Amino acid sequence: MNESAEIVAGVFILIGTVVSLISSIGLVRLPDVYTRSHAASKSSTVGVLFILIGTLLYFLISEGYFSIRLILGIIFVFLTAPVAAHVICRAAYRANVPLAKTSAEDELKDYFTAHNIKKENE
Repeated sequence: MNESAEIVAGVFILIGTVVSLISSIGLVRLPDVYTRSHAASKSSTVGVLFILIGTLLYFLISEGYFSIRLILGIIFVFLTAPVAAHVICRAAYRANVPLAKTSAEDELKDYFTAHNIKKENE
């Protein structure tokens, strides 16, 4: 029973580690703050969640220990990381940080124009 728990937990932790590694590569390679924020928030959130779930499963199956702290950590990461990324991207946009040249279009520009919302530097 303990070996199977270790294997399952190890697979979850390994998946989380690989996803976090891919996320860190995206932070270095992506062209602007918006795509980097996407890589940091989405991929890292999934990576951390897999690691925490793997840890929870390991202790639950092999030790018989249910950790409410791990559950709270999973909920906290799941709720706060995407919100923080959204706030960072919105602040960058309002501070006139340019999009990458490869970006298709600026969809928020029409929204800000239609609702007469001024950016900070305008």
